[in-house]
Amino acid sequence: MPVLKPQSVLDGHSSNRTPVPLIVGLVVSGVCLLLAVGFYLLTGGPVNVGVGTLLALPTAIVLVALILLVDRLEPEPRVNLVLSFGWGAGVAIIGALIVNSVTGALLLPSVGQVAADGITASVVAPVVEESFKGALLLYLLLVRRHEIDGPTDGIVYASMCGLGFAMVENVLYYMRGIDDGSLAFMVLLRGVISPLGHPLYTSIIGLGVAYAATHSGPGRVFAVIGGWIGGVLLHALWNGSLTLLGFQGMVIAYGVELLVLIVLVVVLIKDRRRLVRLIGRYLPAYIPSGLVQPNDVQMLSSMSGRRQARHWARAQAGNTGVRAMGDYQLAATELALLHSHAEKSTIAPHQFFARREAILALMRMARDAFFRRMPQPPPPPWAHEQPSGFFKIPAELKEMPTHKLRAQISPVGPRPPQAQVTQRLQPPAGQRPPAAMPPRQQPPAGPPQQPPAGQPPQQPPLGHRPPGRPPQPPGPQGPRPGGPWPPR
Repeated sequence: MPVLKPQSVLDGHSSNRTPVPLIVGLVVSGVCLLLAVGFYLLTGGPVNVGVGTLLALPTAIVLVALILLVDRLEPEPRVNLVLSFGWGAGVAIIGALIVNSVTGALLLPSVGQVAADGITASVVAPVVEESFKGALLLYLLLVRRHEIDGPTDGIVYASMCGLGFAMVENVLYYMRGIDDGSLAFMVLLRGVISPLGHPLYTSIIGLGVAYAATHSGPGRVFAVIGGWIGGVLLHALWNGSLTLLGFQGMVIAYGVELLVLIVLVVVLIKDRRRLVRLIGRYLPAYIPSGLVQPNDVQMLSSMSGRRQARHWARAQAGNTGVRAMGDYQLAATELALLHSHAEKSTIAPHQFFARREAILALMRMARDAFFRRMPQPPPPPWAHEQPSGFFKIPAELKEMPTHKLRAQISPVGPRPPQAQVTQRLQPPAGQRPPAAMPPRQQPPAGPPQQPPAGQPPQQPPLGHRPPGRPPQPPGPQGPRPGGPWPPR
């Protein structure tokens, strides 16, 4: 079996090949984009299409760069970002063109041209366009759920999809502006005043999808539906205000969208702080293994520390060194996010162990690649003459932490507290804990008995298993202190 490339490990792929569903999505998006371009050429001519494209590109380029800037701490797979942009620019555009045009034609005989245009723009278009764009996010939730680690990921994917849609739609509006003499107004409105419209609408759906990807339970469904409703309402507010109230309506809608933008910025800031806290929360448990050291955790918890480490690696080992340091940093971040998924029971134990082994292997590969290029580097500046996990990764990692699983709720009595469990090695192949305890081993009802006053609590004997947990397979040194079992 070929060794996985670093990017394949970071992207969570089981091979170095691009997954077939992503390839199919890119092909479908490209075909739909070609159909949209063909429609533009037939209705507006090549000159108008060229001018409209040149006017729409600068806004799209600037906003894509902004999104990539937001996505720096834990970057999403590039192929996923390309698919998101292409889906918005191709599938969502061609779908919206067809449905909106057919709906307007059906309304025309009964309500007239003006009313048909108003209903289509204010009611039909928001529902149709947000549904087509939201379909991409739903696909990521169902098929690539492990790649959505929080609100930032949902906003990034949604914004890329919305930007693709907005860029191609702007070309159409600029073509119309050339024909009716309103080109300057259209460029000002869509390219300067409200370039973030479609990314904002779809980002609300992205927040709902991100919640569903990082939580379990029936609330996931309501989060997705609520995000879709929020995106549709905000889109309808903008279109309806412009159609019914003109300039005054635009001012009102613009104020609301500005508030939504501020809320999204706050969400992004809080989510970045959450990710930093995850690094500080989960990685210290790996200090006894030698994988990281306290100074490494501090370096990984700040963008400035990461940047300083990469600059040092480049100065010592050139491009090889900076790539190795970047892989080490991203793998450490993915390790913290992996534990967060495990704690929320959004990943199965066997997937947790397989993913963790791949991440640890990548960290070792990064370290080895650096030292092949620079066998005796000087002490790194972030370590302050102290040991660093980047330099002292052991050949075998033992006593590494694993899930923090939810404890079972007894039929009667209070819920027992959660307990952090550890495991010495990965479970032996072919051995799985039983799905449930035998009836005779069920914990007694009611709260646990307390020892008499003045007596210390009794310590559990070796191999003791807390009530409510299935027995674990024995390890090489005898009974394990804990281990993986199916989430409840």
